Amino acid sequence: MSLENLNQEIISCRKCPRLVKWREEISITKRRAYLEDEYWGKPVPGFGDPGAKVLVVGLAPGAHGSNRTGRQFTGDASGDFLFPALHRAGFASQPLSTGRDDGLILNDMYITASGRCAPPRNKPTAQELDACQPYLECELELLRPRVVVVLGRIAFDRILKIYSARKPGWKFAHGAAFQFDDGAWLLCSYHPSRQNTQTGRLTVEMFDQVWTRARQLLEVS
Repeated sequence: MSLENLNQEIISCRKCPRLVKWREEISITKRRAYLEDEYWGKPVPGFGDPGAKVLVVGLAPGAHGSNRTGRQFTGDASGDFLFPALHRAGFASQPLSTGRDDGLILNDMYITASGRCAPPRNKPTAQELDACQPYLECELELLRPRVVVVLGRIAFDRILKIYSARKPGWKFAHGAAFQFDDGAWLLCSYHPSRQNTQTGRLTVEMFDQVWTRARQLLEVS
């Protein structure tokens, strides 16, 4: 299977009735600021460089972000914090991501998520994440990344579940890095959610250090 074929399979997925109902309802009711927009309203596939050595794994699409634009981290506050950092680190061709046709190019990076549908209250259930896990497994198999950057504890736990790799001392912490048996690296970051960035739990400097570290790990993996 190619990434293109996998993404078409993701987009057509209707495994989880609760999520199907929610994402489609949101795409009809919309938010006042986006009444003129045509919402994506489907599962959101990964995107980026098909030859990427860095895989970024988030949580799930935002109701009025990725669920509206159809691209991971695009159109919400998390993306407004993420893409400038990726641009500063040389992973993104531009600091803004507004839509699927905005010209953004990722260099040596692919961005995906643990869950592909916008969940109510931003909280997918364990069963819903399990239903999405085969898609993430396929991405890992196709890309074979040397550095996996997880944004948040849920993405961290999901990757460890796939790799069956939790070892003593492997606990989620911002900036923590762990090496898998095959030499690839797992790098942790707080999620760039508004809850973290507006409270100062995740600062610009802290986030920039993550992407600098990702570059360094690529050199030793």
